[in-house]
Amino acid sequence: QVQVVESGGGLVQPGGSLTLSCAASGTFVELNDMAWYRQQAPGKQRELVARIRRDGTTDYDYFVKDRFTISRDDAKKSVSMQMTKMTPEDTAVYYCYVEYTTGTKGWTRYKADRWGQGTQVTVSS
Repeated sequence: QVQVVESGGGLVQPGGSLTLSCAASGTFVELNDMAWYRQQAPGKQRELVARIRRDGTTDYDYFVKDRFTISRDDAKKSVSMQMTKMTPEDTAVYYCYVEYTTGTKGWTRYKADRWGQGTQVTVSS
């Protein structure tokens, strides 16, 4: 069973910085895409904030691309996201998403994914 645990949420003032971290544990062949999503209000859709692929390429939401930086450490089975110049609009529950390979057969890779439990980030003075 693969588990994903986030850390680093909390309260930060506007203009401040915060770093979220996420660690995966359990049995898998390799980690594939790792990403951070956020849900800004109950009932609102969970949205992609940043994604980093196994080859290190990244995608960012338009509103964070110049302020947030996602990175991964495959040796530590972890992904982090440094958030800077934060605004109240960044307030949300942030979720870590991990896709991993469970096994291979020939050229076929069998994949699964896991979500973290979510961590609250509040930007307020």
